[in-house]
Amino acid sequence: MKTTVRFKFMLSGLILFLMASAETGLAQIPMLPQQVIMGPGYANEIYYQFTTFNTSSAARDVWDISFMTTPESASILINDGTGATLWTYPYADISGWDAVDTIDLYTWPTMYNDPDNWENGAFNRNSAGNPDYGWGIYNPVTQIITGDSIFIMQLIDGSFKKVWVVEKNILDNAYLIRYANLDGSDFQEVSIDCDPFTAKVMVGLNMQVNIQVDYQPVKESWDILFTKYMAWHPTGAPVVVTGVLSNPAVVAKKFYPVDPDFNDWESAPWDSSRSTIGWDWKWFDFNAMSYTIEDSMLFYVKDQPTNVYRLRFTGFEGTSTGVIDFEIALIVAAGIDDNKPSNFDISLYPNPAINVVNINIETLKLSNEAITLSLRDMMGREISTDLLPPGESQATWNLESLSPGSYMIVVTSGGDRKVSKFFKL
Repeated sequence: MKTTVRFKFMLSGLILFLMASAETGLAQIPMLPQQVIMGPGYANEIYYQFTTFNTSSAARDVWDISFMTTPESASILINDGTGATLWTYPYADISGWDAVDTIDLYTWPTMYNDPDNWENGAFNRNSAGNPDYGWGIYNPVTQIITGDSIFIMQLIDGSFKKVWVVEKNILDNAYLIRYANLDGSDFQEVSIDCDPFTAKVMVGLNMQVNIQVDYQPVKESWDILFTKYMAWHPTGAPVVVTGVLSNPAVVAKKFYPVDPDFNDWESAPWDSSRSTIGWDWKWFDFNAMSYTIEDSMLFYVKDQPTNVYRLRFTGFEGTSTGVIDFEIALIVAAGIDDNKPSNFDISLYPNPAINVVNINIETLKLSNEAITLSLRDMMGREISTDLLPPGESQATWNLESLSPGSYMIVVTSGGDRKVSKFFKL
């Protein structure tokens, strides 16, 4: 009886694998559980990297405004997820600096960062396009953006300042900014040198203590950011949310509603928006007084090395802990293209495999190159390697120590590289 049950189970698994493989080519890829902890009240923002699973954290309340660090950028963001708010002073340009009147402040249009675009910070929302960057006008001769607007800003501590971004010198990659209390007291003139921080996405300014703040990890070390930010509710109203923003060098896709085993990720274009992953993968159930995850929402993310990952959220504990649970799986490893022309073809058998998998390599033209074989899991982690001398084209791998699931074998010879996937029952 035990033998019969095992045979039926294996046969069923084989049929399901072949059916799913025919439909998606990426069946039963294991998802790896992950967790980040923002802390009570979401006190910290968490930077996450897919390839290493590494996280780094930064307190969310250490900066009021931040500057994109590249010389060509003029984007200035406010810490809108922590209470910062910005208004353009409507009654005068910089000539009205000495005597601002804010009696009807709350009737003015409020400006927040564009949730979809890192290059459209709150200070840039009045931009009319080059050479007008919203806070100033660019001179292509001097390569200086000269500020022409006064802003009123509520800092994250609740205090109010009038703000004048005097200029950005693109050649020096440096800003000059002035701010003061609304009555002109506590006047500050601060230089922000972005050049030492170009390895970061942004560098901050704490306007309460008047210091430049280096609060981010280097941009190559993170792919997505768990934080609070201002988004747009479906009703059209701005709302502070807890969600996920993408590194400017990372792209993503959102699929909803789909089945949990959905794999047709190539059916939509990549989205470079800042908040493709966003915040609406969860919602608060007032009956249960807890958060519910949208289990029919999936994301695919192409990280900086161009690996493609599947991302699915599984838990959100809320403000008491700031714990967020999710799962990831490597779908396509960087530099591996199943369809790229190559000097050889690979066949794996049996597939699905039980205890061993046989590898047969058919070279399309004579080669004196050795062949390197790499056995990897679907996260791209190398499990074992083997080297075939020139002229050899077959190998057998013992799989007894492997858990059931999907794996891939990467074959490299000379300048050619090819991948083939198999499933272990």
